[in-house]
Amino acid sequence: MSHALLWLPLLAVFVVLVWLGWVESRKLEHYRHWAQQFEASKYDIAAVLGQQGDRLIWGQPTRQGIVNLQTCEFSAIQSVWVEGGGRRLETESDRFRGTIYLVLQTPTGECHRIPFTELSLALAWRDRLQSKLAGKIESEFA
Repeated sequence: MSHALLWLPLLAVFVVLVWLGWVESRKLEHYRHWAQQFEASKYDIAAVLGQQGDRLIWGQPTRQGIVNLQTCEFSAIQSVWVEGGGRRLETESDRFRGTIYLVLQTPTGECHRIPFTELSLALAWRDRLQSKLAGKIESEFA
């Protein structure tokens, strides 16, 4: 009887881990289906992000699907940077714990903050978007 009581908590932990794995696999399946429409996309536990042409779309992954979708056109973006803890992060050597944000600022001063869990991924998206913005600015002056 005492052996059964010792195994019961282990069984409960196993059941919880299986359920959490199932939840995460549902999120990934919804993301895979959602991401097929984009040229570039990213998934992490904080948010999903997709870029299709002149449009960025991001939202929150859940086991029911992608929710809280927001959209921003490149023409509405004035500047892009990465921040964490209220300060700008420029390189991977900038150490920071917590949520990292890719910030999109519009000419009106409005900021869209897209959460990331990995600094290197956020910096790569910043560089991608800045090069697209630089191309947009060059074409305006051509």
